[in-house]
Amino acid sequence: MPILYTTKASATGGRAGNAKSEDGVLDVTLTVPKELGGDGARGTNPEQLFAAGYSACFLGALKAVAGKQKVKIPEDTTVTATVGIGPREDGTGFGIEVALKVNIPGLEREKAEELVAAAHIVCPYSHAMRTSTEVPVSVA
Repeated sequence: MPILYTTKASATGGRAGNAKSEDGVLDVTLTVPKELGGDGARGTNPEQLFAAGYSACFLGALKAVAGKQKVKIPEDTTVTATVGIGPREDGTGFGIEVALKVNIPGLEREKAEELVAAAHIVCPYSHAMRTSTEVPVSVA
């Protein structure tokens, strides 16, 4: 596929450290949630970042799909991504689960469901989750 945009971010310290985009716009302190054995210090974590990215991307896909159909999406439309992490059943690591809840005020339910289904096809996060996209990993 032709790539239209590429960015980079790096993390140091793992779940208790820092993550920063190459342009410095994103620069966050990472902390481990109490539920995963952390001390509850103020900061974010990979699951929150994934939830924020997925919800923003899905809303963008929703607006694109609606625009093609000449449907106005209200400014107060929200997409909430719930991301959970836990041990995989095979005992070899961790997995995530994701659920999206879309609120489009003032739009009839049937039309909202139609647009959300179409956005779920368009959104690259949804596509990656649905297809278990392979990720190349290398050592620098």
